[in-house]
Amino acid sequence: MKVTIQEAQQLAHDVLVRTGYSTEGADRIAKHLLDSHLRGYTSAGLARILVIRDRLAGRAPVEAITVTNETSVLAHLDGQDTFGYLVGQRATEMAISKAKQLGISIVCANNTWTTGMLAYYSEMATKENLVTIITANSTPWVAAHGGYAGVHGTNPLCIGFPSSGTPIIVDIATSKILHADIVLAQRLNTELPPGAAFNAQGEPTTNPWEVFQGAIAPWGGHRGSGIATAIQLLGVLAGSPAFPPTLGQFGFSIIAIDPSQFRPLEDFKKEVDLYAKRIRESPPIAGGLPLRLPFERSAALRAEALQAGEVDVDDSLYKTLLEILGKKVD
Repeated sequence: MKVTIQEAQQLAHDVLVRTGYSTEGADRIAKHLLDSHLRGYTSAGLARILVIRDRLAGRAPVEAITVTNETSVLAHLDGQDTFGYLVGQRATEMAISKAKQLGISIVCANNTWTTGMLAYYSEMATKENLVTIITANSTPWVAAHGGYAGVHGTNPLCIGFPSSGTPIIVDIATSKILHADIVLAQRLNTELPPGAAFNAQGEPTTNPWEVFQGAIAPWGGHRGSGIATAIQLLGVLAGSPAFPPTLGQFGFSIIAIDPSQFRPLEDFKKEVDLYAKRIRESPPIAGGLPLRLPFERSAALRAEALQAGEVDVDDSLYKTLLEILGKKVD
């Protein structure tokens, strides 16, 4: 069903407050969730509120984040089991501030869970004309290339570059599908795409209820699996265990770089724009679609939704969120 953007954000905020989050915490989380939803990633959008609620299981959410080490160029945060959307934003804000002062920074965090769409943090930094490299590890739900037992997290890698227009942000999970895709398929009683997961016997499965006894398939063959390994260990560097428990003790890291320390900023952006223009103008293969840059598709979807002022929300999800608030569902 169609819901106005304002109503969708308010609904998310209100449910999060009902779940126990402070007004400020709920606002930060709701904006991130809605941004993911507007950009077409609905499994990581409003539906994730139910994952948050299930994970808390009636307990009061933690919002305390401790700085365990800080210098002019780096910081380490202990999330103390705070939801990753809050930890990731705090880490990104610190990384931006330090990089703008010194040209480069790195901020790591541990003891968090579900950091969301890393592009959200990268876009925060590109608005400040910073380049970012962001990683996050998680529970070992994903098989290594050639196997069918979980050894990696979904382990996204995100690299973002400012430009004169839409930033270029590469944000890729190293798994065929996300944990959120499986949870959403379970809620909606739908199947997973073929080739995305294994059951406990190592057989391909489309049944979302079988995956967590088996594993999610890795993305990118041995290359993607190798990247996943590096990201899992960068999580260890951030302070997480090698194999974080289910939805807990994840690691997060962000490196922010000021390109103006290496060349004039406008000169840098000019070359980024030139590169982007060459790709957009490159001829597609026969029958193919016009070429585009990473982040362009989702940014365009968001722009269209903002222009329309409304967003699609699954009927059953909308009903469930209203019921949480004790509101009558027509």
